[in-house]
Amino acid sequence: MTIPLRLTLNGQPREIALDDPRVTLLDLLRERLGLTGAKKGCDRGQCGACTVLVNGRRINSCLTLAASLDGAEILTIEGLAEGDRLHPVQAAFIAHDGFQCGFCTPGQIMSAVGLIREGHAGTDPERIREGMSGNLCRCGAYAGILDAVQDAAARTSEQREDAA
Repeated sequence: MTIPLRLTLNGQPREIALDDPRVTLLDLLRERLGLTGAKKGCDRGQCGACTVLVNGRRINSCLTLAASLDGAEILTIEGLAEGDRLHPVQAAFIAHDGFQCGFCTPGQIMSAVGLIREGHAGTDPERIREGMSGNLCRCGAYAGILDAVQDAAARTSEQREDAA
């Protein structure tokens, strides 16, 4: 028995036939669709390395059954940049050295994008730390991550003001 699944993945409509109703979104992305940006860190929802956006909200894809997402809009790190133009959060992570080994970086970036879109980032360091607390960095690049999120949040609010 297969389960039909219709998604919008990184802006593209996709139809997928799931052979196993127990497959997680993370495993679907990595093993079946070749989107390896989201990482399998703990596989328990504790590290945030697998963070993606589903219908604009941050989720741990290792805890989410793919079958539950019929009709959902999913954004992964692979769909964030527009061609060669990096998303402002990606650019800020580079500018502020918001990574070391890079393993957690896709999840950190996706969480930061979600946090900013939710309007919870601002520039207050404590608020950002709390909002990003579900994403762990084993290398300890937290100072750069914080600077990057603050910078991207400020740039995003400036762009909103310019558009108004």
